[in-house]
Amino acid sequence: MLQTLRKHGVTLAVFAALTTGLTAVVNALTQGTIARQNAAQQQALFNEVYPASGYDNNPQQRCLLATAPQLGQGQHRIYVATLKGNPVGVVMEATAPDGYSGAIHILVGADFHGTVQGVRVTEHHETPGLGDKIELRVSDWIRHFAGQIINGPQDKNWAVKKDGGQFDQFTGATITPRAVVNAVKRAGLYAETLPDQLDQLPACQGDNQ
Repeated sequence: MLQTLRKHGVTLAVFAALTTGLTAVVNALTQGTIARQNAAQQQALFNEVYPASGYDNNPQQRCLLATAPQLGQGQHRIYVATLKGNPVGVVMEATAPDGYSGAIHILVGADFHGTVQGVRVTEHHETPGLGDKIELRVSDWIRHFAGQIINGPQDKNWAVKKDGGQFDQFTGATITPRAVVNAVKRAGLYAETLPDQLDQLPACQGDNQ
């Protein structure tokens, strides 16, 4: 009996070692491919919020970390877009803390002169059929930010129509679009202050500059 148990134990140990080794080999072989695919997906998303015609660098290689209340709590990544070596705009992670069902995470592309290039929602928990219209797969509402100019902090156009602004609210759901509009406005205004700060912001850990 003991001999049989030992035999099975050795067999299981060998099988576990082989499985672990095979997993390590597969991971090593696919790691580069996965990284390239992730980078390509990220770049495609960047191009949705900042047209590729507006810059000629790889923003993923100029990633900075910012702790700014205009972007929400905590640190947020800022990717710098340049044209002929000169910074022209940024793609920023930002958070709308006041969504109906919690924080709404967005990606905002903006130049340094008050123009929002584009916005996409990256994570939210809003009510399906109501607040989820901020998602591109549900509605094109989020596209309406592209090309909109922010004329200072007091720009009344940067509000939902119920509050006297230019952006549509959703039937039965005003809180969600209001939160996103306000977050985009704050991020866009923050982008205008960035040219003088870029050299002082720390680089994202692990990113090549």
